[in-house]
Formats: sequence, structure tokens, C-alpha cells
Amino acid sequence: MRRLHPGGIQLEAHGGYLIRVESLGRLNLASLARQALIEDGAPPDTVLALSVHHRRKIVRLALECPLTEGPQGARWYSAHQSLARGLSRSAGVTVHAYVYDPQEYEEVQAFGRGQHVGGERLMYNEVELPEALDGEFDDRAFAQMQSRWPLGHLAWVFGVEREQLLRLRQLPTTRLPLDGAAAEVPLESLLRGIAA
Repeated sequence: MRRLHPGGIQLEAHGGYLIRVESLGRLNLASLARQALIEDGAPPDTVLALSVHHRRKIVRLALECPLTEGPQGARWYSAHQSLARGLSRSAGVTVHAYVYDPQEYEEVQAFGRGQHVGGERLMYNEVELPEALDGEFDDRAFAQMQSRWPLGHLAWVFGVEREQLLRLRQLPTTRLPLDGAAAEVPLESLLRGIAA
């Protein structure tokens, strides 16, 4: 389901994994993703989508298949973190798995050295919305409140605004087939043009 953000941005449920570009080095991403598919029970024709915020050097990875489409698909990332575990173990850095469902909740889980190291889920129906003195909805107080929610905090960690983090999936995306027929592509060639 789509919802319009107060700023007029159309928001859709989605999830994925976030990592810094410089953390990836010479990892063979396709191989790690194929292993994650097996562990998480995703179909072999799943595609790995890779988007990069060039200025902040943030990489968003997402698995594209019927299991990860729509609100139910976004929630898939709550229980399937094999790629985040594998990347954090291989790269020796923190990888964040996230879920954004604008109708129900947002969640961030952190993984380091292959282990779950923290996370938080916020159910929107449990949030008390701010009101201005005149009884109207207070947009400024609400934006400030969102900055303390899981995705707002993660955006702060990456040095971007919450809305920028939510729009990472709309950046130009490279899609890497994981069906075994695709050639092994070194990650650095996918990230060409970004100084690591």
C-alpha cells in the first residue's frame, strides 16, 4: 500500500540491507548472496538489487523476488538476515537490516561479525502523535519525533536525513542475477566511480 508523506513523497513498504561502500572491498557479493538465498529459502531466480548514495557512500542491497514484494515482502527482512550476517562476518563491519512499512512499523537490526548486535522495532499504532497548542497536527514536532525512531537514528548514523534514507531504493539500481548462470562480478566493478 502507498501512503503520501507530509512532504508529498510517495512512500511504499520496503526493506533491505545497508552498509558503507568502503566496508565492501573485494568481497564476492554474488557468492555471499547465493549462500544467503539457500539459508533464507528464497527462490534461485532471485535478483540482488544494489543502489548507492554516492555522496555518503551508502550501499543499499535488497533481494528481489515474490517473497520480498509489497508490505509482506518488506516484513520478510525482519526474519531473513543471512545476507547481513554473511556480509558482516566477511567484511568485519556492521550491516543493518531494515523494514519500513508505512502502515504498521519500522525496524532496524544490526549485525557485526556474523552476529545480531542490536536493533529496535517501532509500532506506529503505539506512538502518541504531537499536537500544537491550537489542536492541529504539529508537523515540526512530528519530524523531530521521527528522527528518534529506528530509521531516523540509522539515518543519523549514516549522515543523511530520514527521508534520504527512505529514498535510497529509488536511486539508480544495478541488478545482479543470482541464478548461478550469472558470471561472478567483483563488487568493486559494480561500485565503479565511488572512491572507497
